[in-house]
Amino acid sequence: MELRYLGNTGVKVSEICFGAMTFGGRGYWKSIGQLEQKEATGLVNLAFDGGINFFDTADVYSEGLSEEMLGKALDERRKEIILATKVRGRTGAGPNDVGLSRHHIIENCNASLKRLGTDYIDLYQVHSFDPYTPLEETLRALDDLVRVGKVRYIGVSNYTGWQLMKALSISERQNLEKFVTLQAFYSLIARDLENEMVPLCLDQKLGVLPWSPLGGGFLTGKYRRGKPRPIDARRTDPENQFLQFDEEKGFDIIDELERIAKNHSASIVQAAINYLLRKPAVSSVIIGAKTKEQLAENIKASDWKMTPEEVSRLDELSKPPRAYPYWMLQRTVQDR
Repeated sequence: MELRYLGNTGVKVSEICFGAMTFGGRGYWKSIGQLEQKEATGLVNLAFDGGINFFDTADVYSEGLSEEMLGKALDERRKEIILATKVRGRTGAGPNDVGLSRHHIIENCNASLKRLGTDYIDLYQVHSFDPYTPLEETLRALDDLVRVGKVRYIGVSNYTGWQLMKALSISERQNLEKFVTLQAFYSLIARDLENEMVPLCLDQKLGVLPWSPLGGGFLTGKYRRGKPRPIDARRTDPENQFLQFDEEKGFDIIDELERIAKNHSASIVQAAINYLLRKPAVSSVIIGAKTKEQLAENIKASDWKMTPEEVSRLDELSKPPRAYPYWMLQRTVQDR
């Protein structure tokens, strides 16, 4: 397993990150995964043995149970890994049990530390933007957590370009800790990030952490043009989906992934992950798994490298639409 720097830090993480969203199965997250402690510990052990030193979760995953189970599974290896979690979502019924206020951030950081069984979080990420709390308040609270040693680095997830750049500017002006990573939806069926966010991260030296690199399971090869859909899978009903995209275009991408995978004695899943590992700014690709077989297959995506020509073919098949002003800016570049 190759190691990469986590954004513009001196910390090295495995280029594949293990996401613990499948642990627990409470509430909304029941449909994602319902792994119990024994199964979760087995997956964490396999990930660690496969060279993964980077683990990601969130306080809202299975209502905190994911953090608790991950902490127990890591046990004495805590110092050997880089641990990430997130804050922002609703964690209780009270009016202040949601958002990025100083109150919610500090309360939930302490709660996460307790569930994870640790005294520090390596990467503490805001899970999404909070339009009701000033960014200055959020950033000062995160900075305080770094100063007291409860958090080592901070990251952001699901922000727009202006929100992220504004936050970085505030941190610079006020000498506060800066976000070092962007965790975002990024895959061959969703490359919108490349319009603005990837250039921003390259310019400001943030590491990109793609979530859902397999497009909610679509890029696994089990969905094929003209063939019956798997029963009780996440995309069994294409009309009732959290992730929306052009499936016909997606089928073309899968066909090409299959051709490339065969050239490397690999699988479609591995090719989809490997593609993201070839993209600029990516520090680590977050993968999830319900079984040891799935995890072992995902880990093997780090064993080989897609050629530049293969990446170009997939780039052409999957290129995102150029909305304004991006098409105009591209014309300007070509004029030079």
